[in-house]
Amino acid sequence: MANSPAGLSLLLTLVALGCGSGASDAPASNPSEAALEIPTDQQIRTADPYARGYTDADFPRVQELAPGVYSYEQLRSAGEEKFTTVSMFVVSDGGVLVADGQGSVEETQRMIDHIAEMTDQPITDVVVASDHGDHTAGNSAFPLDTRFWAHPTSAAALERMAEDNAPLPTATHLVTDLEVLQLNGREIHIQFLGRAHTGGDLVVYLPDEKIMFMSEAYLHRVFPAMRSAFPSEWVDMIEMAQAMDVETYVPGHGFVDHPSILLAELEVFQGAIRTVIAEAQRWHEEGFDLQDALAGATFGSLESWSLRESQGDRALQQVFAEIDGTLPETNR
Repeated sequence: MANSPAGLSLLLTLVALGCGSGASDAPASNPSEAALEIPTDQQIRTADPYARGYTDADFPRVQELAPGVYSYEQLRSAGEEKFTTVSMFVVSDGGVLVADGQGSVEETQRMIDHIAEMTDQPITDVVVASDHGDHTAGNSAFPLDTRFWAHPTSAAALERMAEDNAPLPTATHLVTDLEVLQLNGREIHIQFLGRAHTGGDLVVYLPDEKIMFMSEAYLHRVFPAMRSAFPSEWVDMIEMAQAMDVETYVPGHGFVDHPSILLAELEVFQGAIRTVIAEAQRWHEEGFDLQDALAGATFGSLESWSLRESQGDRALQQVFAEIDGTLPETNR
């Protein structure tokens, strides 16, 4: 895998994620909550490409994770922030499988063109691991005879988007639990491990290579985005993934780092979800309403994560809904 660009300084951090609020009438911090220690390494732990020393010209960023297995990172904007949207593709003599497209026809076509530079094999399969637009809006760029795999929840979301927007391919194959594909002898598992970021979250698992593409169920140093999430179930889903025989966990946003870093950071991200849940619970249990929590909640070290400003309030709202039992079965 490629290293970070030359000249990056070493950043060794050990940070506890606090749940305290600065408001004088806010609920007191719970000292029994275990602090989350962020693993240390010789790489900067951030989703900010510029803090890592990259420029826009360094993208798209393609890395070979194993023979014929590649991650693909392209920058996208969220307000004034930029971070990566990650896809994965698997090349075999029987065709190419792509896990998640990009956020526009132009960007998905750019990825298709990169794949064509690496193999003559056609794209035969696309897995909709996340149905959100930043991973699906460009799906019409894929060949017309492509098989699109999606969970039924995501398939329904794609149909709604196709009715409201420009032509968007809908799912041709549904995955409710596990589908095992054989692409000329290469075994690929398309799996549903539980509701997380979207409710229809799928992972793509390569058992021989011990690689798992987790899409938006794993956001590497990006604040937990919960507009359509099932917060507590998301924690459980990650535990399911951690229990499997995987050496490389590929996120849907953030950088694809060395496998040891990605393994440690998946634990950090699960801890980040727990921190958001705990902060919402703390305000709720003290009798404060959502507006109080939105005004006073803090998330410790998560305050410096990408998209904290745009995602924090929505995450609190989603956890409050889960606590109150008003979380809809289909979050859209």
